[in-house]
Amino acid sequence: MRYLMNQLKVGQLALLSLGLSLSPLLALSQTDSNFPSKPITLIVTYPPGGGADSMARLIAPKMAEALGQSVVVENRPGASGQIGAAVVAPYDSLKAFKPIGVVALFPNVVLVNSAFAPQNVADLITMAKKGKDSVSYASSGNGSAQHLAGALFESATGVDMVHIPYKGGGPALNDVIGGQVPLFFGNLASTLQHVQSGRLRALAVTSTKRSPILPAVPSLAEAGVKGAEIYEWNAVFAPSATPQAVINRLATAFQRALDTPEVRQRVAQLGGEMQRTTPEQAQAFIEQQIALWGGVVKERKISVE
Repeated sequence: MRYLMNQLKVGQLALLSLGLSLSPLLALSQTDSNFPSKPITLIVTYPPGGGADSMARLIAPKMAEALGQSVVVENRPGASGQIGAAVVAPYDSLKAFKPIGVVALFPNVVLVNSAFAPQNVADLITMAKKGKDSVSYASSGNGSAQHLAGALFESATGVDMVHIPYKGGGPALNDVIGGQVPLFFGNLASTLQHVQSGRLRALAVTSTKRSPILPAVPSLAEAGVKGAEIYEWNAVFAPSATPQAVINRLATAFQRALDTPEVRQRVAQLGGEMQRTTPEQAQAFIEQQIALWGGVVKERKISVE
């Protein structure tokens, strides 16, 4: 991810998805007073079909309408950027970029396979406290979104579990569904279908309150776990050298895109919470998130792949 970030030249715009993971980049070729005078390319650093890609393709045409210039989505997968990498890598993203705004927050779900004995979070904690080898959880790799979510859950509940990293979220999720590993901390949008089909059981959502699309599932706070609110989120950034006039215009176009019925409806369907933030509010939120996950990485001594 550091390589991809370093490839952004002064005058480009970056669309980043931060929270548990850093994901898409939006490259903009011009930031002069005539901006935007050329088509804009939205570069997503994950393959088509994922959450970051969906958000990019949802927002791109709406921003294009507001800016009066086409916005083309281009996928460049590889070297996926994780929040752990953002914390420990040499560059300082807070100095390199200026935030435009935050799109939405997407809570995670504490998921177990249908054969797992614990029926709620309290049962899970009780089992985990029997010993480190009592409960294992899968993730898409060391330092991944699921790994960091599990680590925060461990810190908040005082348990130690076995982390089993996979080479990708798909294989990890498949083994949880198949019963090889009992526990998974998954993004609500990408795992909802498995909960609805009964292949996975949701013990809690990691938001501060229940999700409208899983109203029967308690939040972690309701389940007695404090300080473990976990969200994946998307935000728009511009490199720090971008003129303020361009920042302001982008922020206006971004908010207009979020206000469209299509964007609001789709985010709600995915279980997301829409955000309306000024660049200054987005900056404060991002600093809080980096501090949170930086603390988790250090406390749990997590290495990033």
